Amino acid sequence: MLDDVDHILFHEQTILSRLDELARDITEAYTGMDLTVLAVLNGSLIFAADLLRRIPLPLKLDCLSVASYHGGTESSGVVTFDQLSLPDIDDRHVLIVDDILDSGRTLHAICQKLRAETRPKSVRICVLLKKLRPRAEEMEADFVGFDIGDEFVIGYGLDYAERYRNLPFVGVLKREVFESSLPAAGEGAGIAP
Repeated sequence: MLDDVDHILFHEQTILSRLDELARDITEAYTGMDLTVLAVLNGSLIFAADLLRRIPLPLKLDCLSVASYHGGTESSGVVTFDQLSLPDIDDRHVLIVDDILDSGRTLHAICQKLRAETRPKSVRICVLLKKLRPRAEEMEADFVGFDIGDEFVIGYGLDYAERYRNLPFVGVLKREVFESSLPAAGEGAGIAP
Protein backbone atom coordinates (compact mmCIF):
# COMPACT_ATOMS: atom_id res chain seq x y z
CA MET A 1 0.00 0.00 0.00
CA LEU A 2 2.79 2.44 0.84
CA ASP A 3 4.11 2.17 -2.73
CA ASP A 4 0.83 3.71 -3.94
CA VAL A 5 1.27 6.88 -1.86
CA ASP A 6 2.68 9.86 -3.76
CA HIS A 7 3.35 11.86 -0.59
CA ILE A 8 2.08 12.28 2.96
CA LEU A 9 0.06 15.40 3.76
CA PHE A 10 -0.48 14.85 7.49
CA HIS A 11 1.39 12.41 9.69
CA GLU A 12 -0.44 10.61 12.48
CA GLN A 13 0.92 12.82 15.26
CA THR A 14 -0.09 15.97 13.38
CA ILE A 15 -3.62 14.60 13.00
CA LEU A 16 -3.89 13.64 16.67
CA SER A 17 -2.64 17.06 17.81
CA ARG A 18 -5.25 18.74 15.60
CA LEU A 19 -7.95 16.46 17.05
CA ASP A 20 -7.08 17.75 20.53
CA GLU A 21 -7.79 21.28 19.29
CA LEU A 22 -11.01 20.29 17.51
CA ALA A 23 -12.24 18.44 20.60
CA ARG A 24 -11.68 21.55 22.74
CA ASP A 25 -13.67 23.67 20.28
CA ILE A 26 -16.51 21.14 20.10
CA THR A 27 -16.60 20.70 23.88
CA GLU A 28 -16.84 24.46 24.33
CA ALA A 29 -19.61 24.73 21.71
CA TYR A 30 -21.77 21.94 23.16
CA THR A 31 -21.26 22.10 26.93
CA GLY A 32 -24.65 21.81 28.66
CA MET A 33 -26.48 20.68 25.49
CA ASP A 34 -28.10 17.41 24.44
CA LEU A 35 -25.66 16.33 21.74
CA THR A 36 -25.98 13.56 19.19
CA VAL A 37 -23.02 12.83 16.95
CA LEU A 38 -23.80 11.26 13.58
CA ALA A 39 -20.75 9.62 12.04
CA VAL A 40 -20.94 9.18 8.27
CA LEU A 41 -19.76 5.68 7.35
CA ASN A 42 -17.36 4.36 6.33
CA GLY A 43 -14.90 7.19 5.82
CA SER A 44 -15.33 8.97 9.15
CA LEU A 45 -15.06 5.86 11.33
CA ILE A 46 -11.41 6.29 12.39
CA PHE A 47 -11.64 10.09 12.63
CA ALA A 48 -14.87 9.98 14.66
CA ALA A 49 -13.53 7.35 17.08
CA ASP A 50 -10.34 9.29 17.79
CA LEU A 51 -12.16 12.62 18.03
CA LEU A 52 -14.99 11.48 20.31
CA ARG A 53 -12.61 9.94 22.84
CA ARG A 54 -11.29 13.48 23.34
CA ILE A 55 -14.70 15.08 24.03
CA PRO A 56 -15.59 14.84 27.74
CA LEU A 57 -19.33 15.43 27.26
CA PRO A 58 -22.32 13.11 27.59
CA LEU A 59 -23.42 12.42 24.04
CA LYS A 60 -25.27 9.94 21.89
CA LEU A 61 -23.51 8.39 18.92
CA ASP A 62 -25.18 7.04 15.83
CA CYS A 63 -24.06 6.34 12.28
CA LEU A 64 -25.35 7.11 8.82
CA SER A 65 -24.47 4.92 5.88
CA VAL A 66 -24.36 7.26 2.90
CA ALA A 67 -22.46 7.11 -0.39
CA SER A 68 -21.88 9.36 -3.36
CA TYR A 69 -18.58 8.12 -4.81
CA HIS A 70 -19.65 4.59 -5.80
CA GLY A 71 -16.08 3.50 -6.58
CA GLY A 72 -14.83 6.53 -8.54
CA THR A 73 -12.52 9.36 -7.62
CA GLU A 74 -15.19 12.06 -7.74
CA SER A 75 -18.74 12.22 -6.47
CA SER A 76 -21.16 10.54 -8.84
CA GLY A 77 -23.78 13.18 -8.05
CA VAL A 78 -26.10 10.50 -6.69
CA VAL A 79 -26.31 10.30 -2.89
CA THR A 80 -27.74 7.06 -1.51
CA PHE A 81 -28.84 6.39 2.07
CA ASP A 82 -28.35 2.75 3.03
CA GLN A 83 -30.46 2.63 6.20
CA LEU A 84 -34.22 2.45 6.38
CA SER A 85 -34.73 5.09 9.06
CA LEU A 86 -32.89 8.02 10.57
CA PRO A 87 -31.71 8.11 14.17
CA ASP A 88 -33.97 9.80 16.72
CA ILE A 89 -32.54 13.32 16.91
CA ASP A 90 -35.69 15.31 17.69
CA ASP A 91 -34.97 18.20 20.08
CA ARG A 92 -31.24 17.42 20.14
CA HIS A 93 -28.21 19.28 18.85
CA VAL A 94 -26.63 17.27 16.04
CA LEU A 95 -23.00 17.19 14.99
CA ILE A 96 -22.38 15.39 11.70
CA VAL A 97 -18.85 13.98 11.54
CA ASP A 98 -17.47 13.16 8.11
CA ASP A 99 -14.06 12.50 6.63
CA ILE A 100 -14.01 15.16 3.89
CA LEU A 101 -15.93 18.10 2.48
CA ASP A 102 -15.35 17.83 -1.26
CA SER A 103 -18.22 18.43 -3.71
CA GLY A 104 -20.64 19.12 -0.85
CA ARG A 105 -23.27 16.75 -2.27
CA THR A 106 -23.20 14.16 0.50
CA LEU A 107 -23.29 16.59 3.42
CA HIS A 108 -25.92 18.73 1.69
CA ALA A 109 -28.14 15.68 1.14
CA ILE A 110 -27.70 14.58 4.77
CA CYS A 111 -28.60 18.03 6.12
CA GLN A 112 -31.65 18.26 3.84
CA LYS A 113 -32.88 14.82 4.88
CA LEU A 114 -32.36 15.48 8.59
CA ARG A 115 -34.22 18.78 8.45
CA ALA A 116 -37.05 17.35 6.33
CA GLU A 117 -37.64 14.18 8.37
CA THR A 118 -36.63 15.09 11.94
CA ARG A 119 -36.70 18.06 14.30
CA PRO A 120 -33.14 18.71 15.52
CA LYS A 121 -32.44 21.84 17.57
CA SER A 122 -29.36 22.49 15.46
CA VAL A 123 -27.20 20.77 12.86
CA ARG A 124 -23.48 21.43 12.54
CA ILE A 125 -20.76 19.72 10.55
CA CYS A 126 -17.26 18.57 11.52
CA VAL A 127 -14.86 17.25 8.88
CA LEU A 128 -11.30 16.07 9.03
CA LEU A 129 -10.49 17.59 5.64
CA LYS A 130 -11.97 20.41 3.56
CA LYS A 131 -10.94 20.66 -0.07
CA LEU A 132 -10.34 24.20 -1.24
CA ARG A 133 -12.31 24.00 -4.47
CA PRO A 134 -15.67 25.05 -5.91
CA ARG A 135 -18.52 22.86 -4.66
CA ALA A 136 -21.47 21.37 -6.51
CA GLU A 137 -23.63 22.26 -3.48
CA GLU A 138 -23.16 25.32 -1.31
CA MET A 139 -21.91 23.79 1.92
CA GLU A 140 -19.48 24.74 4.67
CA ALA A 141 -18.26 22.93 7.75
CA ASP A 142 -18.38 24.39 11.25
CA PHE A 143 -15.34 22.47 12.49
CA VAL A 144 -12.46 21.63 10.12
CA GLY A 145 -9.33 19.66 10.82
CA PHE A 146 -7.29 20.67 7.78
CA ASP A 147 -7.75 22.51 4.48
CA ILE A 148 -6.27 20.72 1.48
CA GLY A 149 -5.88 21.26 -2.24
CA ASP A 150 -7.85 19.40 -4.87
CA GLU A 151 -5.91 16.13 -4.58
CA PHE A 152 -7.14 12.56 -4.21
CA VAL A 153 -6.37 11.63 -0.60
CA ILE A 154 -6.30 8.31 1.21
CA GLY A 155 -5.58 7.02 4.69
CA TYR A 156 -6.96 7.67 8.16
CA GLY A 157 -10.35 6.39 7.02
CA LEU A 158 -10.29 7.74 3.46
CA ASP A 159 -10.20 5.16 0.71
CA TYR A 160 -9.91 4.42 -2.94
CA ALA A 161 -11.91 1.33 -3.96
CA GLU A 162 -12.26 0.41 -0.24
CA ARG A 163 -8.47 0.25 0.21
CA TYR A 164 -6.03 2.37 2.23
CA ARG A 165 -8.47 3.30 5.06
CA ASN A 166 -6.15 1.73 7.65
CA LEU A 167 -3.12 3.89 6.85
CA PRO A 168 -2.32 5.97 9.97
CA PHE A 169 -1.72 9.17 7.97
CA VAL A 170 -3.42 11.19 5.23
CA GLY A 171 -1.57 10.92 1.94
CA VAL A 172 -2.06 11.62 -1.73
CA LEU A 173 -2.69 8.61 -3.96
CA LYS A 174 -0.43 8.33 -7.00
CA ARG A 175 -2.35 9.27 -10.15
CA GLU A 176 -1.28 6.13 -11.97
CA VAL A 177 -3.00 3.98 -9.34
CA PHE A 178 -6.47 5.32 -10.06
CA GLU A 179 -5.89 6.21 -13.72
CA SER A 180 -4.92 2.61 -14.49
CA SER A 181 -8.17 1.33 -12.98
CA LEU A 182 -10.49 3.68 -14.90
CA PRO A 183 -12.35 2.17 -17.86
CA ALA A 184 -11.50 3.45 -21.31
CA ALA A 185 -13.87 5.98 -22.88
CA GLY A 186 -17.26 4.45 -23.47
CA GLU A 187 -16.55 1.40 -21.29
CA GLY A 188 -18.62 2.15 -18.23
CA ALA A 189 -19.32 4.58 -15.48
CA GLY A 190 -15.80 5.26 -14.22
CA ILE A 191 -15.31 8.89 -13.27
CA ALA A 192 -12.10 10.61 -14.22
CA PRO A 193 -10.53 13.02 -11.72
